[in-house]
Amino acid sequence: MDTNSKTPRDISEIWDDIRPFRDDEIPAAMQRIATDPDFPKVMSYIYEGQDVETKIKAFSNFKTVSQFQIDFMFDAINAIIRKTTTGFTYDGLEHLEKGKGYLFVSNHRDILLDAALLQIALYNCGLDCSEITFGDNLMQPGIVSDFGKSNRMFKVVRRGTTKDFFKTSMHLSSYIRYVLNERNTSVWIAQRNGRTKDGDDKTSQTVLKMFSLSGDRNIGTNFSALNIVPMAISYEWETCITQKVRELYLSQEHPYIKEKDEDFRSIMEGILSPKGKVHIQICEPITAEELLNAGSMDRNEALAYIASVIDNRIYSGYKLFNTNYIAFDMLYNTFKFTDKYTKEEYKHFADVMHATLSRWKESLLPLMNLYLKVYSNPVVNKLSLE
Repeated sequence: MDTNSKTPRDISEIWDDIRPFRDDEIPAAMQRIATDPDFPKVMSYIYEGQDVETKIKAFSNFKTVSQFQIDFMFDAINAIIRKTTTGFTYDGLEHLEKGKGYLFVSNHRDILLDAALLQIALYNCGLDCSEITFGDNLMQPGIVSDFGKSNRMFKVVRRGTTKDFFKTSMHLSSYIRYVLNERNTSVWIAQRNGRTKDGDDKTSQTVLKMFSLSGDRNIGTNFSALNIVPMAISYEWETCITQKVRELYLSQEHPYIKEKDEDFRSIMEGILSPKGKVHIQICEPITAEELLNAGSMDRNEALAYIASVIDNRIYSGYKLFNTNYIAFDMLYNTFKFTDKYTKEEYKHFADVMHATLSRWKESLLPLMNLYLKVYSNPVVNKLSLE
């Protein structure tokens, strides 16, 4: 991907406030990252047992986005796979054509890894990496922002007045369409703002409305031009489960207010926690024929229809693990899926759940129900397809 290409209106002039770094901005970003006091810890994790000082010196000499990704980021993600999973698999990439831009609309479970693991799958199959949306709450000046913008991440603004939100949504929509259609580069975006906390993956119509703000006025042809490819990512052991259950519990009575640095802690927890098996399913692209119906509907009906098409693809592609089946049987007090797991696996899941929630003894039962829903809702959604 040529990040330095010019158009009649230079990308840096139009979308300078949200775009990723260009190649000419990489050397300065590498110097900032390499001199950050926490960076040696990052390098020691990725290159355990190797000469870290030599690796940092090499890192400081990266000149392009591709060099940064291929020579560093893929090492970093592969280290996470090696140290925290028992296997990473992917399927469905045969649906994609090299050199064509796709809009990957994905369920969202981990702040960093959902999109990062997709890049590994794309690269391993000889396909170009995508650009990635990244919330403005994370794009604060510092090492996280430098890492993100060097890794083809662009900013999504989620704050402001109603008027400001419309303006920033239009800005974002036009950028995504430009990347897809003019540069033939793919984009990863979550199906909703923020991670799914309860395991019930549903596409937000607010996200779809943002897509529709640019492009053709007919919603069928508008969405057809986006080349939407639903993506399902499944973790055997849910990342950041403690934070998710706690947030669900506390938000039942009052709006949840994040603690200082909570997002950063979630990033680190997602990176370091055991995940078991992880699978990405690239679902079949949504076709122009499927979107023809949307063109004859009113806007809200059309968006609901498109959301349901995306959701059904994700439900179908979601890979259920024994943890999902165990949680379903526990929560609903059934024996429906006892052929999907062993007694030992059932006991291990129960032990992990109790150990995770033991600090909140006074609220154990409602927390257990929330914990089980995180794992069982994907089963419920898959059953709904039947």
